[in-house]
Amino acid sequence: MSKTLSSEINQEVEKRRTFAIISHPDAGKTTLTEKLLLFGGAIRLAGSVKARKASRHATSDWMEIEKQRGISVTSSVMQFDYNGHRVNILDTPGHQDFSEDTYRTLTAADSAVMLIDVAKGVEAQTIKLFQVCRKRGIPIFTFINKLDREGQSPFDLMEELERVLGIRSVPMNWPIGMGRELCGVYDRMKDQVELFQGDDHETISVRKVADYHDPVIREMAGDYLADQLEQELELLDVAGDPFDFEKVRAGELTPVFFGSAVNNFGVQTFLENFLQLAPKPASRMSTSGPVEPTDEKFSGYIFKIQANMNPAHRDRIAFLRICSGRFERGMSVKHVRAGKDIKLSQPQQFLAQDRDIVETAYPGDIIGLFDPGIFRIGDSLSQGASVEFDELPTFSPEIFAKVTVKNALKHKQYQKGIDQLTEEGTIQVFQTTGSFDETILGVVGQLQFEVFEYRMRAEYGVEIQLHRMSFQFARWIVDDKIDPSKFRINSTLVKDKKGNYVALFENEYAMRTAMDKNPTSKFLEMAP
Repeated sequence: MSKTLSSEINQEVEKRRTFAIISHPDAGKTTLTEKLLLFGGAIRLAGSVKARKASRHATSDWMEIEKQRGISVTSSVMQFDYNGHRVNILDTPGHQDFSEDTYRTLTAADSAVMLIDVAKGVEAQTIKLFQVCRKRGIPIFTFINKLDREGQSPFDLMEELERVLGIRSVPMNWPIGMGRELCGVYDRMKDQVELFQGDDHETISVRKVADYHDPVIREMAGDYLADQLEQELELLDVAGDPFDFEKVRAGELTPVFFGSAVNNFGVQTFLENFLQLAPKPASRMSTSGPVEPTDEKFSGYIFKIQANMNPAHRDRIAFLRICSGRFERGMSVKHVRAGKDIKLSQPQQFLAQDRDIVETAYPGDIIGLFDPGIFRIGDSLSQGASVEFDELPTFSPEIFAKVTVKNALKHKQYQKGIDQLTEEGTIQVFQTTGSFDETILGVVGQLQFEVFEYRMRAEYGVEIQLHRMSFQFARWIVDDKIDPSKFRINSTLVKDKKGNYVALFENEYAMRTAMDKNPTSKFLEMAP
């Protein structure tokens, strides 16, 4: 039995590709996600993003506030099969105010697809997300989107990747023209061209060619674009980085693909290359050393909790990344933090808000577990011995507010809402340490406060009032002999939900002053 199980897990791990799509808002991430799902047969018709104001909304945007704003607020998980691979896409919020949820989601991915707008290049949110991926050393693939519009030259974009992100790039294909002149892309690896037919940019044909000097390209693209393509690719052959599989896997070199997701152009080429190059699920660090995906004993960890995914049922779902073994519906596992065995009876897999009960799942898969309130972000579940995975980071908030309840009789519902939304990671909660016990909320961006207010009202029936505070920085303090009196000038000392001391500062000067006064203290950007 064991040998059979071992080879089954091995086979399934080989098939898995679990990745996150990272980008700045409006780079076209939702469109790309939908086109990938379309190729996998997961949806029959990709919803037009432009039609959002009507009744159709993007597949991965399900919360009411997302539909109103046209942004992705929460991270969805989508799964489909393509060419013998099982693909798990972690769709992350592009909006800058939701970066903390996005950062945590990236811990569940084995690779990342960085989406860049050809006209705008590398933008602020992309830089932040890239840095999180870089720290984890995961492979990063780049899709340069919106080729059907006028944009920067491919060489300028490559130079920007290196200058801003510090990563070398290797173009896997190359555009033939751009914007109105776009007539196709040349695949450098396969010596083939993907060409638009006619003026409508709707019909695409793929032609095998001898190389980029092939007369077929001149015939299709005309002399000007054919000459330009030859000059650019000759330069790239001499001066560009060669493709190096090991450097890609180590996150030191990014393969670049050019395309236009809205026209479905270059998407299939990208998907097929990506599935060949991207890594299968790898080992994960735990307190007792690395856990291999092919280990027979099941293990995994909770990286996200989402309440009320289905408003009709007021439910709460914990998202679990499977790290090793085979998951089976109804199995008993150890909840390591709680120190007790639990039964996983209603596991679900997702296509955004559409769910199916899952019978079995394997390393790399993401499943949703019904949560009666027992899970927290970072919890480890395992079969047999207690396997505890490295703790997920808490990121430093930048905006703070005191919170009060308008109706004191609603205090119980208010407390329930605060507890659940904190466990989801929507907000961070701090308590003051003085004689008055006040609750201070911290978020990475203003929109998180708006979502918090909206959800407290819509899901818990509680009207709250937020009073903005002037603090801009939070630092966790590590010091056995902490002296609260040294944190009074343009700063205050609070405690997080685990009882750790956190200093809030109004400006960098106040933070530096506190550091000078407390030379034995460590000031950390993330919770210890």
